[in-house]
Amino acid sequence: MKPNHRRAIYPGSFDPVTYGHIDLMKRALGMFDEVVVAVAVHTEKKPLFTLKERIRLIRESVQGLKGVLVESFDGLVVDYAMEKRASAMIRGIRMLSDFEYEFQMALTNRKLAGNIETIFLMPHESYSYLSSRLIKEVASLNGDVSAFVPRTVLEALKKKFNQ
Repeated sequence: MKPNHRRAIYPGSFDPVTYGHIDLMKRALGMFDEVVVAVAVHTEKKPLFTLKERIRLIRESVQGLKGVLVESFDGLVVDYAMEKRASAMIRGIRMLSDFEYEFQMALTNRKLAGNIETIFLMPHESYSYLSSRLIKEVASLNGDVSAFVPRTVLEALKKKFNQ
């Protein structure tokens, strides 16, 4: 890595990746040379898509977005961030309800790795209400989610829900 190379980690389950996630990746690229999208191996959530599927969907969705890498990680995200020599962790805040949990996590991570900053980013207002959970719910009921996810994700959702 070059001496002044700025790298951030954007961790999450990305089940599935949405235009809101991609918006945050683009915003982060405005501040960092490289953004590593770190897909959680173990998550408390029961994912619809396998780890391999989530990684493939993200990679296909960000093709051409220079500076975005997609990898998986297992364990503490701060350990992964230190391993990757990242200076910051990107976290999305959609609504006020996200803030309390994210703030608690940021303070815990700061205690574990004080040299890694947490940066909260808000997505564009047109994506501020989006969540992967909501997308899955609408898609499972045969609703049109094409305005919220890239085509590759839309096709994968239709396949999962046999539509």
